[in-house]
Amino acid sequence: MSTQERFLVAIADGEHARIVRGDDHNVLHTERWIESTAAHKQSSELRSDHPGASFHSDATAHHAMTPRHDPQELEAEKFAQHVAHELNVMQGDNSFDVLIIAAPAHTLSVIRRELNAETHAKLGGTLNKDLTKTPDSALWPHLQDFLPPPNPPRQL
Repeated sequence: MSTQERFLVAIADGEHARIVRGDDHNVLHTERWIESTAAHKQSSELRSDHPGASFHSDATAHHAMTPRHDPQELEAEKFAQHVAHELNVMQGDNSFDVLIIAAPAHTLSVIRRELNAETHAKLGGTLNKDLTKTPDSALWPHLQDFLPPPNPPRQL
């Protein structure tokens, strides 16, 4: 990969995402954080107060129905869709040449599915790993297969 390419690294999980870029020396720095509005809510806060009820046709007893999907999982999927949308917008603004995505498997698959064709064409690699809490200074070993090496500053 040429050092002239502008690369963008999207690091996400189901609640947090960060956009990382390389500076003039290809040293990685977080430029933006994206947070889920439901990140710190309990499942009970994300759904209605009472589960639905059902009854058997031959009995008068009602039984509470558990939801088919965990509300937190649904929110995590919505958040991954939002991250993909943001990446599509950034691609539309021509703000990167190569996109690298690092996320746990489910989040990664949702983001990839939601990328438009133009953004997907710029996808330079994916990493099935949660790096959201990894500091910028420790990202390089995880991403070195996808990114150009850091350049030492020139001495004048």
